[in-house]
Amino acid sequence: MRHLGRPAVLATVLAAVGLLPWLTRTDPALTILHARYADRPPTPAVLDAIRAETGLDGGPLRVLGDWAGGLLHGDLGRSWVSGQPVAPDVTSALGVSLTLMGGSLAVALVLAFALAAPTLWRGARRRLTTTRAGAVAAVLAALPEFLLAAVLATVLAVQLGWFPALGWGRADQLVLPALAMGVPAGALLGRLLDDALPAAFAEPWARAAAASGMPPRRVAGHALRRSAPALLPQLGLVVVGLTGGAVAVETLYAIPGLGSTALAAALAQDLPVLQACVLLLLLLGLAASLVARAGSRLLLGPVRTARALPALVAPVLPVRRAVTVAAGGLAVLLAAVTVVGLLRDPLAVDAAARLASPSAAHPLGTDSLGRDVLARLGHGTARTVLTAVAVSAVTLLLGLVAGALRAGALTETANALPAVLAGLVVAGVAGPGPWGAAAAVAAVAWAPLAAHTSALYTQEKAAPHLAASLALGAGRGHLLRRHLLPGVVPPVVRHAVLRVPAVALALASLGFLGLGAQAPAPEWGRMLSENMPYAERAPWAVLAPAAALAVLGALAVLTTASVRGRRGGSGGRGRSGGRGGSGG
Repeated sequence: MRHLGRPAVLATVLAAVGLLPWLTRTDPALTILHARYADRPPTPAVLDAIRAETGLDGGPLRVLGDWAGGLLHGDLGRSWVSGQPVAPDVTSALGVSLTLMGGSLAVALVLAFALAAPTLWRGARRRLTTTRAGAVAAVLAALPEFLLAAVLATVLAVQLGWFPALGWGRADQLVLPALAMGVPAGALLGRLLDDALPAAFAEPWARAAAASGMPPRRVAGHALRRSAPALLPQLGLVVVGLTGGAVAVETLYAIPGLGSTALAAALAQDLPVLQACVLLLLLLGLAASLVARAGSRLLLGPVRTARALPALVAPVLPVRRAVTVAAGGLAVLLAAVTVVGLLRDPLAVDAAARLASPSAAHPLGTDSLGRDVLARLGHGTARTVLTAVAVSAVTLLLGLVAGALRAGALTETANALPAVLAGLVVAGVAGPGPWGAAAAVAAVAWAPLAAHTSALYTQEKAAPHLAASLALGAGRGHLLRRHLLPGVVPPVVRHAVLRVPAVALALASLGFLGLGAQAPAPEWGRMLSENMPYAERAPWAVLAPAAALAVLGALAVLTTASVRGRRGGSGGRGRSGGRGGSGG
């Protein structure tokens, strides 16, 4: 049954994609009528004719059967908007996305090795006292791709003019998108590698190699090989995360890839195009996961089981006090900006002060409508954080239940789905909006908590004190109240609290794409997207929400590092470094 779980969950996900035209709350016939036949009245006869022409007059089984049958023949359907076959455009977009992801992955690998190089060099010479990637890599890893893309476009393209801000087709047009997607991914991989290397260098073989006079270069190579198998699954998750990040980056830079095509289809309710894009993005993520797993087996060679190869156990390295101080300082700064902003009106429009620069009246300037940026930033903090807390509470309950039920296959599938991809599907069904964005994030953010719950539950069940209580005649209720719940719930609750900023960043990314809160709501992601066209004239309107998002990401990783340091590096973790779902 365990081996049937993953195919069954994958089949369920594919079925949900195939049923999108039937699940949507809008009438597909009306969408097609408005797009193709705007001059025809929406009479029942006309709508019935459109449904019969497109095969939408049947029930869900017919809709799913027609879609699956078309897939078997290479037919991805016809666009509801243009009436043209979907396959040629989506195939062309796939080629663009693969090129962008290849460039981003190259940037990620180079940066990961550069961040881990000092630890690799010092460890090979037996001089390792602390890791070097540290907080910088952690903060870079927590930056959403859309935020980095906006900052790079504002600074390097608009302000300095070094690279083109839009378009696709030339080599220089690949640079900024690849950096925007590759830097967070590379920082994540570099941090994971930097954390794994001390454990490899602490093993007996490394001491024996150094004592025998083996050259440091060879020792470093063996340490990399020893650390790589554990990192390859994370590399697969990074590639999956790139598929989600590509949606925002392709949209911002006007790149005709799968991400921007899927977003345009979701906003236009062109569900056949959305189905095809989501299907290809899912298959791309699945292929990345399988390749990573195959690479891990190849590196391990004949040693293929966890029992044959012991897990790396990292030595406890010192945590700098500056990490805790920085986390506290950022929290105070964010709270101060929020309080001051809440005292101002975020919806007041002053046409005479459009795009005004920072002043005493408007400390952070105004936007294109003359609204105070500080006010919108403060109210956006309250809106985003409160929504993130509510979503985190829901995901905590879902994670505890799913982890207790050992829903491993479902957890792995949700763990590998980017929140943006879930947001596209929800927008295709219910349309864009804050509730849909919250539902999309909750649909994937529970997975790390479920994995954490499952691991702790297994650990507690195997504990000696539980066996002793059973031998003394304790009942199931007593074991649950006194042993299992106290051992499982508090660590998972702490994990959920630490993930609140990551959930907020995921919500902001959907707002940036237009899938979350709608105008005139003051929401950070929407502020960023609304002000991007004015980045050259009023950079403060872009840099203010960008800085707030960067502070939130930095606060998340620094707080996590501080808590982990105080607990001596112990404590369970859910998804180790996955960026796809809900952030780092």
